[in-house]
Amino acid sequence: MRRTSFADWPCSIARTMDLLGDWWTPLVLREAFYGITRFDVFQQELGIARTTLAERLRRLVDEGLMEKRAYETAPVRHDYVLTEKGRDFFGVLAAMNAWGNRWLSGEEGAPVVFEHDRCGQVAEAAVVCGGCGEPMTAADTRPRMGPGYPERLARRPDIAARFTR
Repeated sequence: MRRTSFADWPCSIARTMDLLGDWWTPLVLREAFYGITRFDVFQQELGIARTTLAERLRRLVDEGLMEKRAYETAPVRHDYVLTEKGRDFFGVLAAMNAWGNRWLSGEEGAPVVFEHDRCGQVAEAAVVCGGCGEPMTAADTRPRMGPGYPERLARRPDIAARFTR
């Protein structure tokens, strides 16, 4: 059975989920942020099947989140290194980590925390407004159609109602 593609939906969340495809892809990216670059180490750390890992790495390379860099020529072996697009995914993982630490940690506390190099403090990701710097919450933030929203959909009353309140 073929899964539904969200690649062309007028929604960046849906498009991101289409790119991720499954739970392994964010975990591969997590390991890359932890400094893993070698196929065998990704495979060992995640316990992922080699064929599944090869497919996830290929997709991340094809989508421009990682690049392959040869480190051995006979046989050819590659490091998988985050690109700027891939490094920019850190905020998504940090937000997921913060949410998981708040809602899924046991009594023993958060399993992983992030220390901010600039100030040396353990810090949680926070969503703040790029305009004013204040925190953004679901209660005080609303979606609006962006310039890339398809005109044919924007004219539909049922869709327009989503973006007004």
